[in-house]
Amino acid sequence: MKNEIRIAGGGPAGSAAAIAALSGSAPVRLLERSRFPRHKVCGEFISPEACAIVERLGAWSAFSALRPARICSCMLHFGRYTKRWALEECAFGLSRLALDKLLLERAESLGASVCRGEIADWRNERAPEAPLILAVGRRRNAPRQNRLFGFKAHFEGPGSDAIEMYFDRRGYVGVNPIENGRTNVCGIAPEHTLRSIDFRIDEMLRASERLSERLGPLSRTTPWFTVGPLVFSNTKAVEHPGLYPAGDALGFVDPFTGSGILNALLTGSIAGAAAAREMPAEAYLRECQRMLAAPFAISALFRRVLAWNWAEHLAPFVPGEWLFRMTRAAALRSAR
Repeated sequence: MKNEIRIAGGGPAGSAAAIAALSGSAPVRLLERSRFPRHKVCGEFISPEACAIVERLGAWSAFSALRPARICSCMLHFGRYTKRWALEECAFGLSRLALDKLLLERAESLGASVCRGEIADWRNERAPEAPLILAVGRRRNAPRQNRLFGFKAHFEGPGSDAIEMYFDRRGYVGVNPIENGRTNVCGIAPEHTLRSIDFRIDEMLRASERLSERLGPLSRTTPWFTVGPLVFSNTKAVEHPGLYPAGDALGFVDPFTGSGILNALLTGSIAGAAAAREMPAEAYLRECQRMLAAPFAISALFRRVLAWNWAEHLAPFVPGEWLFRMTRAAALRSAR
């Protein structure tokens, strides 16, 4: 009988790992320390590639039943310049509250043992009692200077079928439809900017003429949720012989790429299958690095362009479709 696979974290990466491991006939115990499901700071954008993974996980019917919003185009706003294009395939908007619940229930229905309120204390283990998939999000400490925080809220009002990104030197804000006619507004800003307004996010957004115009017809229906500090990072080295990091625990990519949920589902699925096959963690990590090296490098380069205030000048010469394709994982790009 195969060793029981432990999974720390019940988000998309953890649930995808559980489903993949169960498909490999391995028993699974999933540990979720927090109240679940709950609102999480996230762009809530399900890319076409992520949709394909949801289907492979056997959750597409349940996903469709939630009536996620269709997203057919993308708009990037740099100052007064706007770049817009139609997506080659339809994407969707679905809240993390709904997505996390859906995927965890799918894992439970397949036989995963879900333990709520438990923590995997893997750092104190001399040798792993069983393979552990670490899917608990960001783990690196941020420097005190120039720290970034994320924020998110839901709104109701006139909808659209586009994902929109508003960029400036301080950070960026994404706006896209989700289920039930609501709109998700999610962004990143420096800590000093947010503290200067006592984290009154509405006040900061009203200071942007274009954002104020876009959000004017909408009414906020949730409080602002914040998370941070955020630290962007490439895929990490294996810290423990039986440890398989996935999702943000593996590497945190800039949210503006719209690939956060995609990367979580992808690396979670690969981690679950690898652990079930008893693939060494180092080999699993090499596979992830091969797929994610280019998207992480492209997003880091674009982040520097934003910081240098070059984006508005370069945007007219860079096809939006190119940026979207280049921030997808290598295996998914080559398969399309």
